[in-house]
Amino acid sequence: MPESRSRKKATYIPPPEKSAGPKPNAPWFVPVMLGLMLAGLVWIVVTYLTGSQYPIPSIGQWNLAVGFTLIIAGFGMTTRWR
Repeated sequence: MPESRSRKKATYIPPPEKSAGPKPNAPWFVPVMLGLMLAGLVWIVVTYLTGSQYPIPSIGQWNLAVGFTLIIAGFGMTTRWR
């Protein structure tokens, strides 16, 4: 009767060390995030109250786009907040 091959056990390899997890944000991150959202809100409110004469009179209703862009940038930063 044929003899089966002998099986050699593989040497033990320890699992890789787990990382400590995600790094916390820099101290300036949250103030900038909130500042962008508030600046966008103030920009839009000023645009409505002054009839598009301020903050930049030459771009007219595009002031609303600037305000919403600031708000969206602030909300975009919230996806990176830890």
